[in-house]
Amino acid sequence: MTLFTFVLIVGSAFAFFGGVAIAVANLAQAGLGRAKVSRSLHAIDTVYGATTSEASARSSSLIGARAAQLGRATTPVAGLSRLRRRLDLAGNPPYWTVERLLEVKGLALIGLGVLGLLVGALLAGAGAAVVGGLAGAALGYFVPDLIVYELSEHRQEDVRRTLPDILDTLIVSVEAGLGFDAALAQVTRYGRGPLAGEFARVLQEMQIGRSRVDALRALGERTSVVELRAFCAIVVQATELGVPMANVLREQASQMRIKRRHRAEELAQKVPVKILFPLIFCLLPPLFIVVLGPGILRIIDLFSR
Repeated sequence: MTLFTFVLIVGSAFAFFGGVAIAVANLAQAGLGRAKVSRSLHAIDTVYGATTSEASARSSSLIGARAAQLGRATTPVAGLSRLRRRLDLAGNPPYWTVERLLEVKGLALIGLGVLGLLVGALLAGAGAAVVGGLAGAALGYFVPDLIVYELSEHRQEDVRRTLPDILDTLIVSVEAGLGFDAALAQVTRYGRGPLAGEFARVLQEMQIGRSRVDALRALGERTSVVELRAFCAIVVQATELGVPMANVLREQASQMRIKRRHRAEELAQKVPVKILFPLIFCLLPPLFIVVLGPGILRIIDLFSR
């Protein structure tokens, strides 16, 4: 074996094992990066999301813990999923977690149930006491759900109302030369309302390593506004296909303005129907009494003579 052959074999071996070591190091670094991204996303979900573990699972007292157990026992799994979904749509208000709501449901169920039982017993006896207790327990059980539902619907309506204006801001920023991410940063810096907060969460997820496509898809899953879901889907598709973002945003903003005008016209068409029943039952009877009352009284007085 010549010296050249020996050097070639040794060099090839070093190159092979060096390549394997570099590949293993890159895979380990990528796995560590994914683990860091996962931990960061979990931290963001802990801040924004309504989890049922860790801090949210700690009740303030023994009574609260028992009430939370009662609320969980009386709530089916599908009901818990709907409650988490409603809390996401409501923006996960501070201190409003699934466990806290279950605690409130349990306390309200017991408290209003006992109150209805006492009121029924005092007013009408044993039968009414049972009915009052059941009605109070049902009311206490469903009132927290109704509150969360109202908050979620109000927040989603705010998102729907502010979406066209935020899209106009995005168009101005992108056409001025900013990238889509920088335009989102401008929206979150100067914008107000729940939609600006959602875009701020998207930027936070992108800054800790999540792709724009995944962050926008997660935003679409956190809302029930059809227009925002469509916007997220179209931006994701434009990102994957490489379509110029300014054209996409301009077309979306035009469609949003048309939809907002149609929605305003629809609400205006509903106004006569909505005021019909208050007009019939609240305004017309006093008007008839004021107009016809004196004549009726005079006729009655004439016949009485």
